[in-house]
Amino acid sequence: MRTAFLLFLLVVGLVPARGADWTLLKHDGRDYVTLDNVAEFYGLGPVRRVSNAVVVGGGPRTLRGARGSAEFYINNLKFILSYPLAEAGGKLLVSRMDLTKVIEPVIRPDRIRGADHIDTVVLDPGHGGHDAGAVGQWGREKEYTLDVACRARQILIQHGFKVHMTRIDDRFVPLEDRAKFANQFSHAIFVSIHFNSGGPAASGLEVYTLAPQGVPSMMSDGPRITDLQLCRGNSRDSENMALACATHAAIVAHSQMYDRGIKRARFVVIRDVTIPGVLVEGGFLSSAHDSRLIASTAHRQNMAFCIAAAAQNYRNAVGPQTAPVLAVDSVRLREIGESPESGVGKKNSEPAVVLRTAN
Repeated sequence: MRTAFLLFLLVVGLVPARGADWTLLKHDGRDYVTLDNVAEFYGLGPVRRVSNAVVVGGGPRTLRGARGSAEFYINNLKFILSYPLAEAGGKLLVSRMDLTKVIEPVIRPDRIRGADHIDTVVLDPGHGGHDAGAVGQWGREKEYTLDVACRARQILIQHGFKVHMTRIDDRFVPLEDRAKFANQFSHAIFVSIHFNSGGPAASGLEVYTLAPQGVPSMMSDGPRITDLQLCRGNSRDSENMALACATHAAIVAHSQMYDRGIKRARFVVIRDVTIPGVLVEGGFLSSAHDSRLIASTAHRQNMAFCIAAAAQNYRNAVGPQTAPVLAVDSVRLREIGESPESGVGKKNSEPAVVLRTAN
């Protein structure tokens, strides 16, 4: 079985380093490796455990989680694993699926085999036309998504990207047509922009990437037969995760919203695209806190810049660095004291975000 696993790792580009090897364990009918094994492979040092919690590494290279929990932090960014951390023989275990589909492409995106050098971004403003999407106190999802996409488009073009949008005005575009449109472009990534709705307590940011074959969608009530079907987008699993990481990291670092993590689902637009793709949920319009932020032009401009920064950072991560990393300067957020009625389409007297090159 170990030989078969090593062949699998060779295919996905995860080859054990010199002096390290993988020991595959079967637990509850699923393949796992120990976190000690993971730490040895990546040279992260000893596994430190207190009760159910575990930390591996330190500083910019840190893994942490807890037994029985699917919440897992890589370099302090929150991921929702396909399967919770398990325990056997006194050792904490991570599933082979999460090792190859989450940890590896996040820690070593430069090792992703076949990753294209990108020069194009396809922006997908969610909803439109008769489909208003979520509705908040100060505006509708379809208007906010288009506004963010238009702002991101301008920034991306300024930094040398070619940009295409699935809609440029208030019109309805079927989900399948959005994916078909995106698939026309090569050397491209796809970013679908949305805002959420839920109960009054629901709040925060989350980024979705396509669930790998065999993994339950986090948006379903339980396992389904469709989980076993191979989707077109699964050919980009590793790139999808690397893009999700770049996107979520940029937005969470420069937002005042709760981090709900990087998750997996089978939404049509990320299921059917054949280029790396993610779907961003930029907060809950049903939340008083989130909706007020989203209604602010400063916040939407900041979100647009983060999408542009994610595109550049992803491009640098999966291949030779061709341009400096983009970063958000000290952003003068005007949510506090700014009237949300300054919302979509209202002009600001001063820019909310300053573009700079990170050192």
